[in-house]
Amino acid sequence: MPVEIERKFLVDADKWRQFVKPEPMHIKQGYLYSDVDKTIRVRVVGEKAYLTIKGATTGISRSEYEYPIPVKDAIDLLDTLAVSFTEKNRYNINFAGHLWEVDVFFGDNAGLIVAEIELENEATEFELPGWVTVEVSADVRYYNSNLSVNPFNKWK
Repeated sequence: MPVEIERKFLVDADKWRQFVKPEPMHIKQGYLYSDVDKTIRVRVVGEKAYLTIKGATTGISRSEYEYPIPVKDAIDLLDTLAVSFTEKNRYNINFAGHLWEVDVFFGDNAGLIVAEIELENEATEFELPGWVTVEVSADVRYYNSNLSVNPFNKWK
């Protein structure tokens, strides 16, 4: 079974603005189904699209199945079956031998910047970039599926 092992951190917006970044990838994703045990997501990233099924999270691990699908099909699914959405720009940053995915959110999640690092196992050690702040791996509010129904800007 494919397993995603991921840690999430908040990003200091001021330090992030000063950081030299590559061009981002624009991501629009919608959720066909989501509860604590499983999530079914459709994602469009430029000229590519994916259907992703994720299992329940245990610690920082969960099962993940991801399949490429035609962009037209993904757009149709987003338009007809998705019940909630998130939209963001993603920056892929290589730092100290690891890939960091930094998501800058739009819409009701504007102002939220989250950095994720996928690991080989839960004990993998890594160095934190200077723009990373608090770890939020265990805070379910920061799951993208939850941000799609309970956006960051409504927490206050």
